[in-house]
Amino acid sequence: MQTVSDDELQQLTLDMSYLLRQKRWQLSSSESCTGGWLAKCCTDLEGSSAWFERGFVSYSNQSKHDLLAVKQATLDQFGAVSEATVIEMVQGALNHSQADISVAITGIAGPTGGTVDKPVGTVWFAWTSQYAKVHTRCHHLSGDRDQVRRQAVAIAVIGIAEYIEATK
Repeated sequence: MQTVSDDELQQLTLDMSYLLRQKRWQLSSSESCTGGWLAKCCTDLEGSSAWFERGFVSYSNQSKHDLLAVKQATLDQFGAVSEATVIEMVQGALNHSQADISVAITGIAGPTGGTVDKPVGTVWFAWTSQYAKVHTRCHHLSGDRDQVRRQAVAIAVIGIAEYIEATK
């Protein structure tokens, strides 16, 4: 994914909000590496309280455990940036809210923190709802910290829209 502008993020969020309003669904989010950026994009839109139920910023492993019930064993075995962790994050966000649909993001935005197995730019995403199963996806994004985080928010928003469309 290329660099995403503020205007593009706003339009993607607006498009997603239209689909949520059509379904009369509410969204919850759980964000690690994006630090609440997705929630900010949502709440930048007037009237978002009709479809944005809540957001969790679960940056530390302890917050993932405390806020979202991510198991310590999962974090120990697979790490914070893993499919297993993002699945527990998305389920925790859905279970700890009144939302119909949830998204979770966890990754390594850089510039440090990467490993051979999980280089900087590795980001895991998960989407789930009260009405369908969990979908996950891993992306290897490029750019500086801001670019990785911005791309991750765009992917999450696009994924919400795709998830909604797939559950029609």
